[in-house]
Amino acid sequence: MTSEIIDSHVHLYPPEINRAPAAWAAAHSEPHWSLLCTRSRKNGRPVQTFPDTAALLRAMDAAGVTRAILQAWYWETPESCALQNAFYAGCIRLHPDRLSACAALPPRAGAARLRDEIRRAADAGFAGLGELSPHSQNITANDPALHAAFALAGEHNLAVNLHVTESAGEAGARNYPGKIATPLADFVAWAQAHPRTRFVLAHWGARLPFDAAQGPAARAAKNIYYDTAASPLTYGARSAALWREMTDAAAGGAGADRILFGTDYPLVLYPKTETEPTMTTLIAEARASGLDARALALIFSENAKRAYAL
Repeated sequence: MTSEIIDSHVHLYPPEINRAPAAWAAAHSEPHWSLLCTRSRKNGRPVQTFPDTAALLRAMDAAGVTRAILQAWYWETPESCALQNAFYAGCIRLHPDRLSACAALPPRAGAARLRDEIRRAADAGFAGLGELSPHSQNITANDPALHAAFALAGEHNLAVNLHVTESAGEAGARNYPGKIATPLADFVAWAQAHPRTRFVLAHWGARLPFDAAQGPAARAAKNIYYDTAASPLTYGARSAALWREMTDAAAGGAGADRILFGTDYPLVLYPKTETEPTMTTLIAEARASGLDARALALIFSENAKRAYAL
């Protein structure tokens, strides 16, 4: 049993957002975030909660998680990006032994502005950029400013975490309000165009290594990693099988050295049995997968250290 666990995909929000999330989103022109993050399930329970930093640290302690990597959001306004980045800079300054962070990038800001934002993030000790979702922000795959950002991330040794949505035809995939298409070819093209940049594709990367058209190129691109964020929500009962499927390189998977453990805290990952977010149950699912100790050590911590240069 590995002694170190890094949760590579965690979200936190500043106090002004936590106090009244839906009202804040309405007042600050963030409808997509509100649709995804403030909705409730059919039983009336929230899809996620809005904990503060202290609550996150308690959840980490309860699960035996040594470090969390804070992922930002694909906000619609520059002001929201600046707010979250300032908050995260404070988090990692106060808790450098427990927290790392990725920075939000303002959409359609232009190459010069993005260069400034990335340099500022690097100077503040951020480990990466993301969670980014150009598709959610109506940014084209060939956007020059986006490519400039990816290139600069590589120059500053910053990873790039990207939101990937499983396709409607993917076995076990679930639909939800606000779901958008994220063509897998775009992620492969970005990784090929920027070999110095490490890309972490969230949510198992929609099982990209198994895609008939893009899988071979994805497996060949050694700068592509995959995190396990929200696995039980996106794949339901099939989630438990993905640990072995995605790490079995001989069967077309990515290999154990390309998978990063991540929960997507504070999403409630098991809404049928849990009412509060926890990291513990997904850790148990990974350990029950049958993977050997070496594979678990890679997934739980070593890959995150390599991908995010921790």
